[in-house]
Amino acid sequence: MPLYTSQPLKIYNSLSGEKEDFIPIHEGNVGMYVCGPTVYSNVHLGNVRTFMSFDVIFRYFLHLDYKVRYVRNITDVGHIVDDVDEGEDKIAKKARLEQLEPMEVVQRYTVDFHDILKAFNFLPPSIEPTATGHIIEQIEIIKKIIDTGIGYVANGSVYFDVVKYNETNNYGVLSGRNIEDMLANTRDLDGQSDKRNPQDFALWKRAEPEHIMRWPSPWSDGFPGWHLECTAMSTKYLGNHFDIHGGGMDLKFPHHECEIAQNEACTGQSPVNYWMHANMLTLNGKKMAKSTGNNILPGEILSGNNTVLSKAFSASVTRFFMLQAHYRSILDFSDDAITAAEKGYKRLMEALDALPSLNAGASSSIDFTAWKQACYDAMNDDFNTPILIAQLFEAVRYINLLKEGKETISAEDLKTFSIALNAFVFDVLGLSDEKAADGNNDKLEGVVNMLIAMRNQARADKNFALSDQIRDQLIGLGIQLKDGKEGTSFSI
Repeated sequence: MPLYTSQPLKIYNSLSGEKEDFIPIHEGNVGMYVCGPTVYSNVHLGNVRTFMSFDVIFRYFLHLDYKVRYVRNITDVGHIVDDVDEGEDKIAKKARLEQLEPMEVVQRYTVDFHDILKAFNFLPPSIEPTATGHIIEQIEIIKKIIDTGIGYVANGSVYFDVVKYNETNNYGVLSGRNIEDMLANTRDLDGQSDKRNPQDFALWKRAEPEHIMRWPSPWSDGFPGWHLECTAMSTKYLGNHFDIHGGGMDLKFPHHECEIAQNEACTGQSPVNYWMHANMLTLNGKKMAKSTGNNILPGEILSGNNTVLSKAFSASVTRFFMLQAHYRSILDFSDDAITAAEKGYKRLMEALDALPSLNAGASSSIDFTAWKQACYDAMNDDFNTPILIAQLFEAVRYINLLKEGKETISAEDLKTFSIALNAFVFDVLGLSDEKAADGNNDKLEGVVNMLIAMRNQARADKNFALSDQIRDQLIGLGIQLKDGKEGTSFSI
């Protein structure tokens, strides 16, 4: 029997504002779409926290034996400055400032995004589509919305008529906003005269002559609106109605609200059963912002090259720190907080290292089955990682008591306890044992130094063919040798 049959899961649904039983559309299968990054700059720490939340959710679904299709997009066009319908595309702006092709900008920061997520031990999504790869699908959706009378063409651009849509639907169903209040509180903005209503949003924008990124369409050479890409990609890979749509809290309005409106205008049905939103990350009690200097990049945490922290912290420690807060809670990042997290992480890893040396007895004095279920209860309660971590430290306490001989554990319970503890730490939370990695690095350094000694001996014996062979094979493995006055060193 798959594990999910015995572990009922509740998810907080932003649409209802309540925790609800998770019932997938297709039994044993989960379709999940998460809004990915706009690749015009280095991925910031707040992004990492959001994607980490959904990485853990993805991992837990897999742990429960669900078959998961996890789609996370790359926004490589159409994200206009300040998320309004005027201005210029962020990627095009970056390309102009740095005198690059837009796709050079996209490639640079997509690689950075993948490198950072790999460093933090993220599982890759099932599909990672790009907005530019789905222009045709976006144009087809626009045609459908125009056919319903809700989309209208104005001066080569196409807009979504929010007021007309709201006559038969509820624009504000996700965010709780009232359309009449929004219209009353919105000032007319210069350059928006093509719109029928201030709240209308762009489905397609006619490109000005200087705009670099443009595609032909029935209405103009232009580019799609920001909200449209996620509607196109989510429905293409998950269908018109799927299980979960996730993203940062800041995307609830207008982005996700507009997605719902677009889907309902096209299909006549709500697209998603469960809307999930991860909360923000602050730094020293204040909002992170590059403009104020209250900001730190993920890579700067790992390198220690920053003015915020007292030293460098590893990816696993940073990950452990972030998972100590529930994904729907605001989390404040500080030197004191991550230093405390590092101590807790080390305690957890030391306990795990002690597991293989524990001696089994005839019976158990602790109810390990109840402990294991408590771990599941935490994750089944809307993926409550801080409660799970509290249970993991309860396991640390048990291990210390067992080491001291104050408690006993049977062979069967020891096996169950060990498997469960490792599964929750490494498979579900996605942590890594850095001591094991450090040990592997020590072994690697020893092997390379041995080969360097062999190469030095070959050179002394004038066996330059062997010397060059050792050097070239190390280069082939990504290990660069550097000969200097004080000997030969290497870098990876």
